[in-house]
Amino acid sequence: MEKVTILDTEHVALWYYGDKKIIHNQFNKYVYGDPYRGYLNEITKAFQKYRVQKLLSDDRKNSGISKDDQEWGNTDWFPRTKAAGWKYWAIVQPENSIGQLTMKRVINNIASQGITAEVFTDPKKAMDWLEQQK
Repeated sequence: MEKVTILDTEHVALWYYGDKKIIHNQFNKYVYGDPYRGYLNEITKAFQKYRVQKLLSDDRKNSGISKDDQEWGNTDWFPRTKAAGWKYWAIVQPENSIGQLTMKRVINNIASQGITAEVFTDPKKAMDWLEQQK
């Protein structure tokens, strides 16, 4: 598997799988504010650079998203990332219930705007599903 590391911090990691044309992000611990927004911007740049349509988000170590970060994500980040080609999203849901509730709202919003999204508890199953999307 061709794996390119785009970002690797104490909070998040971001990779590109060239053979699968998939961007993969993983939370290492809770992140918010400018570091969170910077990380999402790196996802957008990866979509633009690699011309991909698929995102695997491993959110097991993530928690809730602040209202400010949600608003910025909905009005700024999401439109730019969708315009960059995003179509499919596999989400490995957060382990804690607050994170699960937050992600459910985010997923519903994004899905209502044309992104095909599925939720998983196992990263391998999420990757398998994403690979099958055309």
